[in-house]
Amino acid sequence: MSLINTTIKPFKATAYWNGKEINLTEADVLGKWSVFFFYPADFTFVCPTELGDLADQYEELKAMGVEVFSVSTDTHFTHKAWADATETIGKIRFPMIGDPTGQITRNFGVMIEEEGLALRGTFVLDPQGVIKVMEVHDLGIGRDASELKRKIQAAQYIAKNPGQACPAKWKEGDAALTPSLDLVGKI
Repeated sequence: MSLINTTIKPFKATAYWNGKEINLTEADVLGKWSVFFFYPADFTFVCPTELGDLADQYEELKAMGVEVFSVSTDTHFTHKAWADATETIGKIRFPMIGDPTGQITRNFGVMIEEEGLALRGTFVLDPQGVIKVMEVHDLGIGRDASELKRKIQAAQYIAKNPGQACPAKWKEGDAALTPSLDLVGKI
């Protein structure tokens, strides 16, 4: 079942964020665009490349009104240890949510039950907490933060321009489409 256009489910979690331990709930994501970025585990291989890429795009995402929440089934203590141990993770400035019970991971449908780990799942939520973009990868396939940024820009454009649609490879500033019978067979 697709989670598109469903609302974030309630959760309570602890995150490691800029050297501090913070508590978060679903209420903390409302009022702004949010990304939930699930990854399998700390101290692994593909995960730091993705998180480092996302960290490099974070200031641009913040300027777009977007908050990022990375999530794994590790604890927030493990996130801190990883940030202290590696330069790539140490540069992260978004909250790293610990989900050792798997509640959030299951809420988003990305739990690998037999392993207790998350698939690589990316979810973009609008300010009302409604999921507008979702992408789930197998463990060996890394994600690209610049493509995520493009998808967020498209979602934000559509939210501001109801009745419009963003075609393939749409980028901010490109023309959008207005679906109608007049376009059928002409694209």
